[in-house]
Amino acid sequence: MSKRHTMLLLYSIIVSVILGVAAGWYMGEDALMFSWMGTLFLNALKMVVVPLIVAAIISGVASLGDVRKLGKPGGITFLYFIVTTLIAAMIGMSLAEIAVPGGDFHLTPSDVSIAANAGTTSIGEILLGLISPNIVASAANMDLLQLIIFSIIFGAALTVTGEKGKAVSSFFESLNGIMMVIVGWIMYLSPFGIFALVATPIAEAGGKEGVIETFAAVGGYLVIVLSGLVIHSVLLFIVLIFIAGRGITYLRDVLPALLTALSTSSSSATVPLSIECATDHGLPKSPVRFVIPLGSTINMNGTAVYQSVATIFLAQVYGIDMVFSDYVLIALTTSLASIGSAGIPQGGHIMTLMLFSIVGIPAEGFGLILGVDWFLDRMRTTLNVWGDLVGAAVLARFTK
Repeated sequence: MSKRHTMLLLYSIIVSVILGVAAGWYMGEDALMFSWMGTLFLNALKMVVVPLIVAAIISGVASLGDVRKLGKPGGITFLYFIVTTLIAAMIGMSLAEIAVPGGDFHLTPSDVSIAANAGTTSIGEILLGLISPNIVASAANMDLLQLIIFSIIFGAALTVTGEKGKAVSSFFESLNGIMMVIVGWIMYLSPFGIFALVATPIAEAGGKEGVIETFAAVGGYLVIVLSGLVIHSVLLFIVLIFIAGRGITYLRDVLPALLTALSTSSSSATVPLSIECATDHGLPKSPVRFVIPLGSTINMNGTAVYQSVATIFLAQVYGIDMVFSDYVLIALTTSLASIGSAGIPQGGHIMTLMLFSIVGIPAEGFGLILGVDWFLDRMRTTLNVWGDLVGAAVLARFTK
Protein backbone atom coordinates (compact mmCIF):
# COMPACT_ATOMS: atom_id res chain seq x y z
CA MET A 1 0.00 0.00 0.00
CA SER A 2 1.49 3.34 -1.04
CA LYS A 3 2.08 6.22 1.38
CA ARG A 4 -0.72 8.21 -0.26
CA HIS A 5 -3.19 5.34 0.06
CA THR A 6 -2.14 4.81 3.69
CA MET A 7 -2.88 8.44 4.56
CA LEU A 8 -6.23 8.34 2.73
CA LEU A 9 -7.08 5.21 4.69
CA LEU A 10 -6.12 6.94 7.94
CA TYR A 11 -8.38 9.93 7.23
CA SER A 12 -11.21 7.61 6.19
CA ILE A 13 -10.90 5.63 9.43
CA ILE A 14 -11.01 8.82 11.51
CA VAL A 15 -14.16 9.98 9.71
CA SER A 16 -15.77 6.55 10.06
CA VAL A 17 -15.10 6.50 13.82
CA ILE A 18 -16.71 9.94 14.24
CA LEU A 19 -19.71 8.95 12.13
CA GLY A 20 -20.04 5.66 14.02
CA VAL A 21 -20.18 7.44 17.38
CA ALA A 22 -22.73 9.92 15.99
CA ALA A 23 -24.90 7.16 14.53
CA GLY A 24 -24.96 5.11 17.73
CA TRP A 25 -25.54 8.21 19.89
CA TYR A 26 -28.42 9.73 17.95
CA MET A 27 -29.98 6.76 16.14
CA GLY A 28 -30.01 4.45 19.15
CA GLU A 29 -31.15 0.91 18.35
CA ASP A 30 -31.84 1.91 14.74
CA ALA A 31 -28.05 1.94 14.22
CA LEU A 32 -28.06 -1.84 14.65
CA MET A 33 -29.06 -2.05 11.00
CA PHE A 34 -25.37 -1.44 10.20
CA SER A 35 -24.07 -4.30 12.36
CA TRP A 36 -23.72 -6.69 9.43
CA MET A 37 -21.04 -4.47 7.89
CA GLY A 38 -18.92 -4.70 11.03
CA THR A 39 -19.36 -8.45 11.24
CA LEU A 40 -18.40 -8.87 7.60
CA PHE A 41 -15.28 -6.75 7.99
CA LEU A 42 -14.19 -8.55 11.16
CA ASN A 43 -14.78 -11.94 9.53
CA ALA A 44 -12.69 -10.87 6.55
CA LEU A 45 -9.81 -9.93 8.83
CA LYS A 46 -10.11 -13.16 10.82
CA MET A 47 -10.13 -15.09 7.54
CA VAL A 48 -6.50 -14.18 6.90
CA VAL A 49 -5.22 -14.31 10.49
CA VAL A 50 -4.27 -18.02 10.63
CA PRO A 51 -2.44 -18.27 7.28
CA LEU A 52 -0.79 -14.90 7.80
CA ILE A 53 0.47 -15.68 11.31
CA VAL A 54 1.80 -19.08 10.25
CA ALA A 55 3.47 -17.73 7.10
CA ALA A 56 4.83 -14.59 8.80
CA ILE A 57 6.39 -16.39 11.76
CA ILE A 58 7.80 -19.30 9.79
CA SER A 59 9.29 -17.04 7.13
CA GLY A 60 10.46 -14.59 9.79
CA VAL A 61 12.25 -17.25 11.87
CA ALA A 62 13.62 -18.96 8.76
CA SER A 63 14.96 -15.65 7.47
CA LEU A 64 17.32 -15.48 10.48
CA GLY A 65 19.44 -18.03 8.65
CA ASP A 66 20.56 -19.99 11.72
CA VAL A 67 18.42 -21.16 14.61
CA ARG A 68 21.20 -20.22 17.03
CA LYS A 69 20.63 -16.58 16.12
CA LEU A 70 17.17 -16.85 17.61
CA GLY A 71 18.78 -16.81 21.04
CA LYS A 72 19.35 -13.07 21.26
CA PRO A 73 16.20 -11.89 19.41
CA GLY A 74 14.10 -14.42 21.30
CA GLY A 75 15.57 -13.46 24.66
CA ILE A 76 15.09 -9.74 24.04
CA THR A 77 11.52 -10.26 22.85
CA PHE A 78 10.37 -12.39 25.77
CA LEU A 79 12.15 -10.19 28.31
CA TYR A 80 10.35 -7.19 26.77
CA PHE A 81 6.99 -8.98 26.97
CA ILE A 82 7.41 -10.07 30.59
CA VAL A 83 8.82 -6.81 31.95
CA THR A 84 6.32 -4.50 30.23
CA THR A 85 3.38 -6.70 31.29
CA LEU A 86 4.51 -6.70 34.92
CA ILE A 87 4.95 -2.92 34.81
CA ALA A 88 1.43 -2.58 33.37
CA ALA A 89 -0.01 -4.67 36.20
CA MET A 90 1.83 -2.64 38.85
CA ILE A 91 0.65 0.65 37.33
CA GLY A 92 -2.95 -0.56 37.42
CA MET A 93 -2.76 -1.76 41.02
CA SER A 94 -1.02 1.41 42.20
CA LEU A 95 -3.60 3.72 40.64
CA ALA A 96 -6.50 1.66 41.98
CA GLU A 97 -5.08 1.71 45.51
CA ILE A 98 -4.38 5.45 45.41
CA ALA A 99 -7.75 6.51 43.95
CA VAL A 100 -9.90 3.80 45.64
CA PRO A 101 -12.54 3.72 42.86
CA GLY A 102 -14.57 1.07 44.69
CA GLY A 103 -14.84 3.05 47.91
CA ASP A 104 -18.35 4.31 47.14
CA PHE A 105 -19.73 0.84 46.32
CA HIS A 106 -20.77 -1.60 49.01
CA LEU A 107 -21.80 -5.03 47.79
CA THR A 108 -21.96 -8.42 49.48
CA PRO A 109 -21.57 -11.74 47.66
CA SER A 110 -24.69 -13.75 46.99
CA ASP A 111 -25.15 -17.07 48.73
CA VAL A 112 -24.51 -18.92 45.50
CA SER A 113 -21.38 -17.76 43.73
CA ILE A 114 -20.24 -18.97 40.34
CA ALA A 115 -16.62 -18.16 41.10
CA ALA A 116 -15.79 -21.85 41.24
CA ASN A 117 -16.65 -22.19 37.59
CA ALA A 118 -13.97 -19.74 36.65
CA GLY A 119 -11.37 -21.63 38.68
CA THR A 120 -11.69 -24.84 36.64
CA THR A 121 -8.88 -23.55 34.40
CA SER A 122 -5.69 -24.11 36.38
CA ILE A 123 -2.25 -22.74 35.62
CA GLY A 124 -1.14 -26.28 34.79
CA GLU A 125 -3.91 -26.60 32.22
CA ILE A 126 -2.90 -23.29 30.66
CA LEU A 127 0.70 -24.45 30.35
CA LEU A 128 -0.44 -27.80 29.00
CA GLY A 129 -2.47 -25.97 26.39
CA LEU A 130 0.63 -24.38 24.88
CA ILE A 131 1.32 -27.52 22.83
CA SER A 132 -1.39 -28.74 20.51
CA PRO A 133 -1.99 -32.46 19.97
CA ASN A 134 -3.73 -31.56 16.70
CA ILE A 135 -2.41 -28.47 14.95
CA VAL A 136 -5.18 -28.60 12.32
CA ALA A 137 -7.82 -28.48 15.05
CA SER A 138 -5.94 -25.58 16.67
CA ALA A 139 -6.11 -23.67 13.40
CA ALA A 140 -9.83 -24.38 13.07
CA ASN A 141 -10.49 -23.27 16.66
CA MET A 142 -8.29 -20.16 16.36
CA ASP A 143 -5.99 -21.35 19.17
CA LEU A 144 -3.36 -18.89 18.06
CA LEU A 145 -0.83 -19.46 20.85
CA GLN A 146 -0.53 -23.12 19.87
CA LEU A 147 -0.12 -22.14 16.23
CA ILE A 148 2.57 -19.61 17.09
CA ILE A 149 4.60 -22.13 19.10
CA PHE A 150 4.32 -24.68 16.29
CA SER A 151 5.32 -22.04 13.72
CA ILE A 152 8.39 -21.04 15.74
CA ILE A 153 9.48 -24.68 16.02
CA PHE A 154 8.79 -25.28 12.32
CA GLY A 155 10.70 -22.15 11.27
CA ALA A 156 13.61 -23.07 13.55
CA ALA A 157 13.72 -26.55 12.00
CA LEU A 158 13.88 -25.00 8.53
CA THR A 159 17.03 -23.11 9.46
CA VAL A 160 18.95 -26.33 10.14
CA THR A 161 17.82 -28.35 7.11
CA GLY A 162 20.07 -26.55 4.63
CA GLU A 163 19.27 -26.93 0.94
CA LYS A 164 16.38 -29.28 1.64
CA GLY A 165 14.49 -26.55 3.46
CA LYS A 166 14.95 -23.76 0.93
CA ALA A 167 11.93 -24.77 -1.18
CA VAL A 168 9.68 -24.79 1.90
CA SER A 169 11.08 -21.45 3.07
CA SER A 170 10.38 -19.93 -0.35
CA PHE A 171 6.81 -21.26 -0.20
CA PHE A 172 6.06 -19.56 3.11
CA GLU A 173 7.78 -16.38 1.94
CA SER A 174 5.51 -16.32 -1.12
CA LEU A 175 2.46 -17.21 0.97
CA ASN A 176 3.22 -14.29 3.28
CA GLY A 177 3.40 -11.91 0.32
CA ILE A 178 0.11 -13.18 -1.06
CA MET A 179 -1.63 -12.76 2.28
CA MET A 180 -0.38 -9.18 2.53
CA VAL A 181 -1.97 -8.42 -0.86
CA ILE A 182 -5.28 -9.80 0.37
CA VAL A 183 -4.96 -7.72 3.51
CA GLY A 184 -4.49 -4.61 1.38
CA TRP A 185 -7.70 -5.34 -0.46
CA ILE A 186 -9.61 -5.88 2.79
CA MET A 187 -8.32 -2.63 4.27
CA TYR A 188 -9.84 -0.59 1.45
CA LEU A 189 -13.22 -1.66 2.86
CA SER A 190 -12.24 -0.91 6.47
CA PRO A 191 -13.98 2.51 6.81
CA PHE A 192 -17.38 0.88 6.30
CA GLY A 193 -16.69 -1.94 8.75
CA ILE A 194 -15.17 0.35 11.37
CA PHE A 195 -18.18 2.68 11.16
CA ALA A 196 -20.49 -0.22 11.98
CA LEU A 197 -18.23 -1.64 14.71
CA VAL A 198 -18.23 1.70 16.51
CA ALA A 199 -21.94 2.41 16.09
CA THR A 200 -23.23 -1.03 17.10
CA PRO A 201 -22.10 -1.24 20.77
CA ILE A 202 -23.28 2.31 21.42
CA ALA A 203 -26.65 1.41 19.96
CA GLU A 204 -26.81 -1.75 22.07
CA ALA A 205 -26.21 0.36 25.17
CA GLY A 206 -29.38 2.28 24.39
CA GLY A 207 -27.98 5.24 22.51
CA LYS A 208 -27.55 8.55 24.32
CA GLU A 209 -29.40 7.69 27.52
CA GLY A 210 -27.90 4.22 27.80
CA VAL A 211 -24.34 5.42 27.41
CA ILE A 212 -24.75 8.15 30.05
CA GLU A 213 -26.29 5.77 32.59
CA THR A 214 -23.68 3.09 31.96
CA PHE A 215 -20.73 5.46 32.34
CA ALA A 216 -22.15 7.04 35.50
CA ALA A 217 -22.42 3.67 37.27
CA VAL A 218 -18.71 2.89 37.35
CA GLY A 219 -17.18 6.20 36.38
CA GLY A 220 -14.32 6.02 38.86
CA TYR A 221 -13.28 2.57 37.68
CA LEU A 222 -13.44 3.72 34.06
CA VAL A 223 -11.23 6.75 34.72
CA ILE A 224 -8.62 4.69 36.58
CA VAL A 225 -8.32 2.11 33.80
CA LEU A 226 -8.01 4.83 31.15
CA SER A 227 -5.42 6.66 33.28
CA GLY A 228 -3.38 3.49 33.62
CA LEU A 229 -3.47 2.87 29.87
CA VAL A 230 -2.36 6.43 29.12
CA ILE A 231 0.41 6.43 31.73
CA HIS A 232 1.77 3.09 30.49
CA SER A 233 1.61 4.25 26.87
CA VAL A 234 3.27 7.62 27.44
CA LEU A 235 5.77 7.03 30.24
CA LEU A 236 7.00 3.65 29.02
CA PHE A 237 6.30 3.13 25.35
CA ILE A 238 7.05 6.64 24.12
CA VAL A 239 10.37 6.51 25.99
CA LEU A 240 11.15 3.11 24.45
CA ILE A 241 10.38 4.45 20.98
CA PHE A 242 12.99 7.15 21.38
CA ILE A 243 15.45 4.63 22.81
CA ALA A 244 14.82 2.51 19.72
CA GLY A 245 15.76 5.53 17.60
CA ARG A 246 12.41 5.86 15.85
CA GLY A 247 10.96 9.08 17.24
CA ILE A 248 7.38 10.31 17.13
CA THR A 249 7.16 9.68 13.36
CA TYR A 250 6.81 6.00 14.15
CA LEU A 251 3.62 6.68 16.08
CA ARG A 252 2.27 8.66 13.12
CA ASP A 253 3.05 5.87 10.66
CA VAL A 254 1.37 3.15 12.73
CA LEU A 255 -1.78 5.16 13.52
CA PRO A 256 -3.90 3.20 10.99
CA ALA A 257 -3.16 0.00 12.91
CA LEU A 258 -3.92 1.63 16.27
CA LEU A 259 -7.21 3.07 15.02
CA THR A 260 -8.16 -0.31 13.58
CA ALA A 261 -7.42 -1.90 16.96
CA LEU A 262 -9.56 0.77 18.62
CA SER A 263 -12.51 0.00 16.38
CA THR A 264 -12.25 -3.79 15.98
CA SER A 265 -11.22 -4.50 19.59
CA SER A 266 -9.11 -7.38 18.30
CA SER A 267 -5.34 -7.68 18.52
CA SER A 268 -5.36 -10.71 16.21
CA ALA A 269 -7.46 -9.01 13.56
CA THR A 270 -5.07 -6.05 13.57
CA VAL A 271 -1.94 -8.18 12.97
CA PRO A 272 -1.97 -7.81 9.17
CA LEU A 273 -2.17 -4.02 9.21
CA SER A 274 0.34 -3.74 12.08
CA ILE A 275 2.89 -5.70 10.05
CA GLU A 276 2.25 -3.54 7.00
CA CYS A 277 2.52 -0.23 8.91
CA ALA A 278 5.73 -1.26 10.68
CA THR A 279 7.44 -2.42 7.49
CA ASP A 280 6.25 0.64 5.55
CA HIS A 281 7.88 2.79 8.24
CA GLY A 282 11.17 1.07 7.50
CA LEU A 283 11.55 -1.59 10.19
CA PRO A 284 13.36 -4.76 9.05
CA LYS A 285 11.01 -7.61 8.14
CA SER A 286 12.45 -10.23 10.51
CA PRO A 287 11.71 -8.51 13.86
CA VAL A 288 8.31 -7.32 12.61
CA ARG A 289 7.22 -10.78 11.50
CA PHE A 290 8.47 -12.29 14.73
CA VAL A 291 7.27 -9.81 17.37
CA ILE A 292 3.86 -8.67 16.09
CA PRO A 293 2.15 -12.06 15.47
CA LEU A 294 3.69 -13.43 18.67
CA GLY A 295 2.74 -10.31 20.65
CA SER A 296 -0.86 -10.42 19.44
CA THR A 297 -1.34 -13.52 21.57
CA ILE A 298 1.07 -13.26 24.52
CA ASN A 299 1.82 -9.54 24.92
CA MET A 300 -1.24 -7.93 26.47
CA ASN A 301 -0.12 -4.81 28.35
CA GLY A 302 -3.53 -3.13 28.10
CA THR A 303 -5.21 -6.28 29.36
CA ALA A 304 -2.81 -6.39 32.33
CA VAL A 305 -3.70 -2.81 33.31
CA TYR A 306 -7.42 -3.55 33.00
CA GLN A 307 -7.32 -6.83 34.92
CA SER A 308 -5.25 -5.43 37.79
CA VAL A 309 -7.52 -2.39 38.19
CA ALA A 310 -10.64 -4.57 37.94
CA THR A 311 -9.32 -6.92 40.62
CA ILE A 312 -8.47 -4.15 43.10
CA PHE A 313 -11.72 -2.31 42.32
CA LEU A 314 -13.90 -5.35 43.02
CA ALA A 315 -11.86 -6.20 46.11
CA GLN A 316 -12.74 -2.72 47.39
CA VAL A 317 -16.38 -3.18 46.43
CA TYR A 318 -16.64 -6.45 48.38
CA GLY A 319 -14.56 -5.20 51.30
CA ILE A 320 -11.72 -7.68 50.82
CA ASP A 321 -8.63 -6.57 52.71
CA MET A 322 -5.44 -6.82 50.66
CA VAL A 323 -1.94 -7.54 52.03
CA PHE A 324 1.45 -7.37 50.29
CA SER A 325 1.38 -11.03 49.28
CA ASP A 326 -1.97 -10.44 47.57
CA TYR A 327 -0.48 -7.71 45.41
CA VAL A 328 2.40 -10.00 44.40
CA LEU A 329 -0.11 -12.71 43.54
CA ILE A 330 -2.21 -10.29 41.50
CA ALA A 331 0.83 -9.02 39.57
CA LEU A 332 2.05 -12.51 38.71
CA THR A 333 -1.38 -13.92 37.96
CA THR A 334 -2.38 -10.89 35.89
CA SER A 335 0.73 -11.33 33.76
CA LEU A 336 -0.10 -14.99 33.18
CA ALA A 337 -3.78 -14.23 32.55
CA SER A 338 -2.99 -11.51 30.03
CA ILE A 339 -0.61 -13.86 28.21
CA GLY A 340 -3.36 -16.45 27.96
CA SER A 341 -6.01 -13.98 26.83
CA ALA A 342 -7.22 -14.39 23.27
CA GLY A 343 -6.57 -11.51 20.90
CA ILE A 344 -10.22 -11.13 19.96
CA PRO A 345 -13.02 -8.87 21.26
CA GLN A 346 -13.73 -9.71 24.91
CA GLY A 347 -11.15 -12.50 24.62
CA GLY A 348 -9.85 -11.92 28.14
CA HIS A 349 -13.09 -12.57 30.02
CA ILE A 350 -12.33 -16.20 30.92
CA MET A 351 -8.86 -15.30 32.15
CA THR A 352 -10.24 -12.37 34.13
CA LEU A 353 -12.73 -14.65 35.88
CA MET A 354 -9.89 -17.08 36.59
CA LEU A 355 -7.94 -14.23 38.20
CA PHE A 356 -10.95 -13.26 40.34
CA SER A 357 -11.34 -16.82 41.60
CA ILE A 358 -7.66 -17.07 42.55
CA VAL A 359 -7.81 -13.82 44.55
CA GLY A 360 -11.19 -14.72 46.10
CA ILE A 361 -13.47 -12.21 44.37
CA PRO A 362 -17.01 -13.49 43.57
CA ALA A 363 -17.46 -14.00 39.86
CA GLU A 364 -20.80 -12.20 40.05
CA GLY A 365 -18.88 -8.95 40.54
CA PHE A 366 -17.77 -9.19 36.93
CA GLY A 367 -21.23 -8.03 35.92
CA LEU A 368 -20.57 -4.68 37.58
CA ILE A 369 -17.79 -3.80 35.14
CA LEU A 370 -19.22 -5.43 32.03
CA GLY A 371 -21.40 -2.40 31.35
CA VAL A 372 -18.43 -0.32 30.21
CA ASP A 373 -16.29 -3.20 28.98
CA TRP A 374 -17.24 -2.67 25.33
CA PHE A 375 -15.50 0.71 25.55
CA LEU A 376 -12.52 -0.30 27.70
CA ASP A 377 -11.96 -3.38 25.53
CA ARG A 378 -11.20 -1.08 22.61
CA MET A 379 -8.85 1.08 24.65
CA ARG A 380 -6.84 -1.77 26.14
CA THR A 381 -6.65 -3.52 22.75
CA THR A 382 -5.16 -0.36 21.29
CA LEU A 383 -2.45 -0.42 23.98
CA ASN A 384 -1.88 -4.12 23.34
CA VAL A 385 -1.23 -3.44 19.66
CA TRP A 386 0.89 -0.37 20.44
CA GLY A 387 3.00 -2.53 22.74
CA ASP A 388 3.60 -5.04 19.94
CA LEU A 389 4.61 -2.29 17.53
CA VAL A 390 6.99 -0.78 20.09
CA GLY A 391 8.42 -4.24 20.75
CA ALA A 392 9.19 -4.68 17.05
CA ALA A 393 11.05 -1.35 17.02
CA VAL A 394 13.01 -2.27 20.18
CA LEU A 395 14.01 -5.65 18.75
CA ALA A 396 15.10 -4.03 15.50
CA ARG A 397 17.26 -1.58 17.45
CA PHE A 398 19.05 -4.16 19.61
CA THR A 399 19.57 -6.87 16.97
CA LYS A 400 21.35 -4.79 14.35
